[in-house]
Amino acid sequence: MHSDLQRYLEDLVSTARDVLGTDLVGAYAAGSVGLGAYQPGRSDVDVALLSAGPLAEATKRTLVARLRHEALPCPARGLELVVYDRAVAASGTPEPGFEVELNTGAGMPFRRTLDPADRPDADGRFWYGLDRSILHQSGLALLGPPAGEVFADLAPADLRRLLIEALTWWLALPTPPADQPAPGTEDAVLGACRSLVRHRDGIWLAKTAAGQRLIAAGDPAEVIQRAVAARHGGPPPAGAQARAFQQRVRDEIAG
Repeated sequence: MHSDLQRYLEDLVSTARDVLGTDLVGAYAAGSVGLGAYQPGRSDVDVALLSAGPLAEATKRTLVARLRHEALPCPARGLELVVYDRAVAASGTPEPGFEVELNTGAGMPFRRTLDPADRPDADGRFWYGLDRSILHQSGLALLGPPAGEVFADLAPADLRRLLIEALTWWLALPTPPADQPAPGTEDAVLGACRSLVRHRDGIWLAKTAAGQRLIAAGDPAEVIQRAVAARHGGPPPAGAQARAFQQRVRDEIAG
């Protein structure tokens, strides 16, 4: 782990402990950090905190104030933090179920959500169940028991439904129709690769690793190769090319 990232995570856990005290029972790095694919300058820092029970609104607001970028600068593009009651984490629910959601950083829009009911449907409600599934497999414990002991995986039917919802959400985003490279399509393509690998092989991989696995398995190589190359400065896939691939992945998972 990069030293600046390690210091930041240590400071984040220490600050969360100052706010929550003994109610903080776990802290876990997720996303690219948990999957061993953190890329400085590109990756976000994904963290899940585990509380002993539901949090009071005043506590939630204090936690946000102490952890937002202006108070604790994030060395990455931004921090995506979610706090869960440990009973929710252990339940395997596909619902959002969080106590606090915080997105903050120099490279991302600020978001603070203190109740899942306030999360707009248009922004997607599938993220949280999928993230907890990844935490179950690959969460990196910063504090507390191993992630696989505290985060339950999704039931197969729920996992399939959320994967389809995620791909449907991505396909609904506006994409340039021309055959020119479209910035952002690399993330859409590689996200679809990760979903397809989880569906086929039952394992979560980092996005680039998922793309490389599909190439090795004989899946359409050009669009995936362009998406992987775009992660290192190359031109991204065209909008139409990306959408066609995402649609094929969704059809296979739904099929």
